Amino acid sequence: MIGRLEKTVLDCPDPRALAAFYAELLGMRVNEDSENWVVIGTEPGSRQLAFQRSEHWVPPAWPDPQRPQQMHLDIRVDDADAAERAVLALGARRLPGEWEGRFRVFADPVGHPFCLVFGRHRVAHADPNETR
Repeated sequence: MIGRLEKTVLDCPDPRALAAFYAELLGMRVNEDSENWVVIGTEPGSRQLAFQRSEHWVPPAWPDPQRPQQMHLDIRVDDADAAERAVLALGARRLPGEWEGRFRVFADPVGHPFCLVFGRHRVAHADPNETR
């Protein structure tokens, strides 16, 4: 095992509104809340789904391949350097940028972004599509 799934992150134009929708739908509660980043889970402190503001949000038009589904996975790791070597060996590629030394962004073998998250849990989270 390289890491543990920390949460699934959905980009959206209004994180609070979308988090409220999913919290009601799934019987979850808001556990982190800021203007650009909201996390919901089943119990205090749990981090199961996150919603991240995307200023240039273009909603998916599934199954239209020109506007595919948009989300990414955060994978919590203990050793970022060892995890990076392991995911690169599996076929991932590193994408530019790093945010305050707390996560590294990669693309899976077909191009879906994911982050290796390390260090302390924080409320704020940058957009993985931004150059950091």
